Amino acid sequence: MGGLPLAVKDNICTVEYDTTCGSRILENYRSPYEATAVSRLKAAGGMVACKSNLDEFAMGSSSEHSAFGRVRHPVDAERVPGGSSGGSAALVAAGAVDAALGSDTGGSVRQPAAFCGVVGLKPTYGRVSRYGLIAFGSSLDQIGVIAASVQQAAAVLEVISGRDERDSTCADVDPIDISLDRQDLDGIVVGLPAEYFPSDLDPVTRKACDRAVDAMRRAGAVTRDVSLPHARLAVPCYYVIAPAEASANLARYDGVRYGARVTGQEGGEGVDDLAAMYRATRGAGFGAEVRRRIVVGTHVLSSGYYEAYYTKAQIARGRITRDFTAVFDGGVDVLFTPTTPTTAFKAGELLGDPVAMYLGDVFVCAANLAGIPAISVPIGRANGLPIGGQLMAPVFAEQTLLNVAQVMERVVDGDHELR
Repeated sequence: MGGLPLAVKDNICTVEYDTTCGSRILENYRSPYEATAVSRLKAAGGMVACKSNLDEFAMGSSSEHSAFGRVRHPVDAERVPGGSSGGSAALVAAGAVDAALGSDTGGSVRQPAAFCGVVGLKPTYGRVSRYGLIAFGSSLDQIGVIAASVQQAAAVLEVISGRDERDSTCADVDPIDISLDRQDLDGIVVGLPAEYFPSDLDPVTRKACDRAVDAMRRAGAVTRDVSLPHARLAVPCYYVIAPAEASANLARYDGVRYGARVTGQEGGEGVDDLAAMYRATRGAGFGAEVRRRIVVGTHVLSSGYYEAYYTKAQIARGRITRDFTAVFDGGVDVLFTPTTPTTAFKAGELLGDPVAMYLGDVFVCAANLAGIPAISVPIGRANGLPIGGQLMAPVFAEQTLLNVAQVMERVVDGDHELR
């Protein structure tokens, strides 16, 4: 790790650079402490070269929602790099850094990795300390790794993993020691969930996935058709739970303790009106997407709606988790799916249709709800734009996940142009 230049997503605290979360409300904010993951990388000889841009407070799938401008795709500047860790993925894909830290709440490491043609790893929830990660959805957030190769992603995970007494959600496990020693996939059972290959899946994405599955079979894997019957609930479940947790976590940005403050007087009201100061600060400080999610989250937690939305979403989350457990307990080692429904879309194309943007998370958000590890690996290109394939594994099975991913990386040409 000595001298390795790294980018750190700008919702992860560093002492050398500002931590803004891509938001005006934290503009010029310098954290007095750094994240555990950052400290561990520096102790291992890594160098924090820069912070990377993101969707504001990690809320987005295109990196267009930053207060400081959108991130451009490294292949086609007119397209988005995905989000919310789009800056991290774009920097790695462009060769500016060797690896980057991102955060993954509902696919925010894997989706931009797929769009940009790099590797994106979301560890098991609790594998990596969240200390110093600015909270979005506390039961979903996990610091992840974006790198040019599976081996590089594994090396970074080894350094940042392990227990941390400063994070009560961090698992009481030793740092992982990963041995990438598989030459083939003999004895590995790969599950293919029917729900992740719908009839209307983009034809080129399907072709790339079929080609990857064939390559894994030739490498010795046994594939098995499986079902995750509650997969259809993942997106609506996620977009109730995540905004609910966001509304609670972002309540602290009130213009009192830290961050930007807009007085009531500047907002056209009395200077002594505390409520006016709150409204003015949060109105000016938060962008439209963050405000939308705070409103949704506050609504689903409100009296009269809590049972109808939040409680039902938690029940659905339990069923989604049990689906994964049943498949893995049934002898499946890893699941393979597309990472995204399509390749990178054009900037501005979905800004006016947030629901369409949210549906882009259909293949990635379930892993966060279940807390399992997942990785996106390049499996081809269409018109020069990368396509990603996703592997998911049981909790704390990163050893298996990364070994299968490295073999897949070797046997599937991620730069192959599909037609």
